[in-house]
Amino acid sequence: MDGSIFQEMLAKWRSAVVARTEISVFSGGMMKEKYASNLDSAGLGCPGRFRVGRKICYPAKNLAEWLESRSTAIPERTRQTE
Repeated sequence: MDGSIFQEMLAKWRSAVVARTEISVFSGGMMKEKYASNLDSAGLGCPGRFRVGRKICYPAKNLAEWLESRSTAIPERTRQTE
């Protein structure tokens, strides 16, 4: 998939880290906090997560790369004419 959208997401983010509670904002609604938590619990979450007090955080760069690795392009459908 074209990584430019994920690099753009990273460039527009205001910090080097993303709190799990802000993952929906960072991803434009592609992923919710609870789903990220479930993936972390299953060992499938974003690498590099860390805790600050009671907050779970991810390095923004790792998160953008991880989201890109989980994405797939949807091929364009062509309309068949008769």
